[in-house]
Amino acid sequence: MTPAHAESVLAIYALGISTGDATFETDAPTWAEFDGGLLREHRFVATAPDSSVLGWVAASAVSDRCVYGGVVEHSVYVLPEAHGRGVGYALLTELIRSTEAAGIWTLQSGILIENKASLGLHARAGFRTVGIRERLGQRDGVWRDVVLIERRSSVAGI
Repeated sequence: MTPAHAESVLAIYALGISTGDATFETDAPTWAEFDGGLLREHRFVATAPDSSVLGWVAASAVSDRCVYGGVVEHSVYVLPEAHGRGVGYALLTELIRSTEAAGIWTLQSGILIENKASLGLHARAGFRTVGIRERLGQRDGVWRDVVLIERRSSVAGI
């Protein structure tokens, strides 16, 4: 993922936001805001043969404390017309490859409980449910539950 992908990446994120079940966010950030919070070596886009962006995955540090240096949080978003074509799985597979190569031992994410497609995708990619955080936050005045998931590396030395 590079600045050349910014417009497409943010457009896909905005589509995810508009579903109401992908994030607590209600507006897409600027590219500078978005870009600034991501780990450059662990963010990828999937493209079609015409180079259009079909989806993206990105990771960010969960903490700047050294004991959490091997733990990252991630997001994955896929263009609605590319759902069911293996794009999300390919993106997660690449993220797993890059994070394991870097010695990262835990990938985690919080997924709104209604987002069954994302929960299924993550289960297929080897993530497990850690627990449900009940009424973690509100979106449009409605309290929402979040499923905390993680994937522990089998090769990162834990």
